[in-house]
Amino acid sequence: MSGVWVFEDGIVRRADSDPPSGVGAGGSRPNKVLVHVPSGEVVTSYDVLERRLRELGWERYLYDPCLLQFHQRSTVHLITVPRDFARLKLVHMYDVVVKTRNVFEVRDAAPA
Repeated sequence: MSGVWVFEDGIVRRADSDPPSGVGAGGSRPNKVLVHVPSGEVVTSYDVLERRLRELGWERYLYDPCLLQFHQRSTVHLITVPRDFARLKLVHMYDVVVKTRNVFEVRDAAPA
């Protein structure tokens, strides 16, 4: 990852003045959404995501207090997302997209 990095008080952070791509004006909410392509439904909660993944044969995997994990018995793939939906980031969305080809897409969020 290119850019300027600063080591300060034992912490390394990126010193860019612009927020990283995928982050909204407030710096905390992504300006991208995960969309279930066949229905056009925006994934707004883990209930929606889990329902759509179950339709594709994905199952909940192990209990972890910090993460939700889904797997398919027919593959070695594992989808891992943070338990708190508010912490879902672009990398998690693309993890879902890559492991469920042609079923989910990441799109720009509609303006508020």
